[in-house]
Amino acid sequence: MIKLGEMQSLRLNKVEQKHLIFIDENGTEVYVTKQKGQEIIEKGEFREVFVYKNNNKLEGSLKRPFLVIGEIGYLKVNDITDIGAFMDWGLDKELFLPFAQQKGQLRVGHQYIVGVYLDKSERLCATMDIYDMLSTESPYKVGDRVKGTIYSMKRGLGAMVAVEDKYHGLIQEKDFFGKSIGDKVDARVVKVREDGKLNLNLFDSVYSKMDDDAEKIYKMLVKAKGFLPYNDRTHPDTIKATFNMSKNAFKIAIGRLYKRKLIEITDRGIKLTD
Repeated sequence: MIKLGEMQSLRLNKVEQKHLIFIDENGTEVYVTKQKGQEIIEKGEFREVFVYKNNNKLEGSLKRPFLVIGEIGYLKVNDITDIGAFMDWGLDKELFLPFAQQKGQLRVGHQYIVGVYLDKSERLCATMDIYDMLSTESPYKVGDRVKGTIYSMKRGLGAMVAVEDKYHGLIQEKDFFGKSIGDKVDARVVKVREDGKLNLNLFDSVYSKMDDDAEKIYKMLVKAKGFLPYNDRTHPDTIKATFNMSKNAFKIAIGRLYKRKLIEITDRGIKLTD
């Protein structure tokens, strides 16, 4: 039985001028376009063939694409049209990414994390909605460092992360700032939920070596969406009332944040760097 979007062993049945015609055990034909320099295959030999539909016709390739159905990975956008985007997945035929399956603003030449699925017409397509493709059976425990990619953001919840491009992760909304879909993150696991999904802390690595005052100011900046109207010219009483620290301690703390290139100090106040 032919399986769309997968590599499968098929037998060469006929050789035409432009095509090699492979069949499965039921005699279903798959047309593979001949390529220059392609190895000579004798009738009756078996080869691994990647199969897809093109205008309701079964076609195939002896080359494995970068992603097969059900897999997740990074593909480059070759073109953006009125009907959607087209991505390079290693075959002559590009992979279609419908508008309904896009998240955030796409740019030609940039790579995005996607999965491959079959639409209702049995056409292979890409999707940036990879939630159902991620696993909850990760090997990680609380305290582990992980890397991942933000693939979705939900107001009131946070940033959805594909941890190591395989597992479910979440950075709560209150714990991140200045990130967008497609950004890669370095985080620490702070909780393994009962359902196996991972809660992550993005800023743990940022302020792990800060002193208490610098960490406090940094967290307040994050909570304030990246800007606070205070700087080294703010009155000491205002600093004390706002941060519960002296003016001198405040200046030292923001100086440390500035040296680490975590903030900018302006005439209006302090803000997180991009």
